[in-house]
Amino acid sequence: MERRYFFTSESVGEGHPDKLCDQISDAILDTCIKDDPQSRVACETFASTSLVLIGGEITTSTFVDFQKVVRDVAGEIGYTDPSYGLDCHSMAVLDMIHSQSPDISQGVSGAGLEQYKGQQGAGDQGMMFGFACNETPELMPLPISLAHKILIKATEMRKKNIIKWLRPDAKSQVTVEYEGYKPVRLDAVVVSHQHDPDVSYKDIESGIIEEIIKPVLEPTGLLDGKTKYYINPTGRFVVGGPFGDTGLTGRKIIVDTYGGMGRHGGGAFSGKDPTKVDRSAAYAARHVAKNVVAAGLAERCEVELAYAIGVPFPVSIMIDTFGTAVVPEQRIEEAIKRIFDLTPAGIIKALDLRRPIYRKTASYGHFGRAEFSWENTGKAEELKKAVNA
Repeated sequence: MERRYFFTSESVGEGHPDKLCDQISDAILDTCIKDDPQSRVACETFASTSLVLIGGEITTSTFVDFQKVVRDVAGEIGYTDPSYGLDCHSMAVLDMIHSQSPDISQGVSGAGLEQYKGQQGAGDQGMMFGFACNETPELMPLPISLAHKILIKATEMRKKNIIKWLRPDAKSQVTVEYEGYKPVRLDAVVVSHQHDPDVSYKDIESGIIEEIIKPVLEPTGLLDGKTKYYINPTGRFVVGGPFGDTGLTGRKIIVDTYGGMGRHGGGAFSGKDPTKVDRSAAYAARHVAKNVVAAGLAERCEVELAYAIGVPFPVSIMIDTFGTAVVPEQRIEEAIKRIFDLTPAGIIKALDLRRPIYRKTASYGHFGRAEFSWENTGKAEELKKAVNA
């Protein structure tokens, strides 16, 4: 019998202070890349009480009204009242942006070392991981998939004013019981959601369980009478947003990826243009891993890519199928190298990354959503043929 164990993943809502910052950084990226697809952007955001600070390096030919971008994002999320922790109308917005270092720029543009002249190099060194498994239709781990969906539902109920007392800040957590690699039941669900001060705890608990959690989780068939619910465990969550906790770009990297199931290279995504392999190569690694699983070559697959700054190809490619591969892993690796162009320029072209698509990625995970090009499984058949050739 396979070992039984519990695995937990968390998500945070679009109104969480860190996610507010991720969305501002990516909205600035989108604004740059919309008019100048060659923009170089590495934008960081910090949010605290009544203040948003943007900094980093941007080189672009277009004009960006940073004040407007920042205020629009905060307003669209729902930060329209000082009592929520931030007010898009009255908050201070500080701009500390400067241009990209020429030392980094020459490596990316192919003007670096003589042997790589004319070839686009990686924007930094590092390793990036991608992961896929057959637990869900989108080939994502179940715990993070459900944690995201709970908060997507909560945001829908808040923005449609169906649950009137919800405020922007929120977190969720889902614990799944596994038998081997198979999810067998949902053991525990945690939701902490900011709310108006005059609503009772009983109404908060029943509203979140009955109108948000159960509609999302019941279709899985994995809820049972022993499933535990923890709703606003401190009993009160009125003070939230950047007033309750400061926000910073790139501080929710496990939420952004696989909920801890699968490794992480450590580099954040938001605010970085696609010449930064922290972002683009992580998308490529997910693309490869998902196609391996979609091809039926393994039930689970993790892909590692590694790069050196200014070098126009990965310095290593590795896969791990956790013993689920139907053919030797070395054959899968060889097929991957033949089919996928994993140079920085090749990734950008194949996944069409010089488009204003990034703010959408900054909430509810960068993976498992069909709207993104790296989720396409169009290489699965080609990969299967190459492995079996």
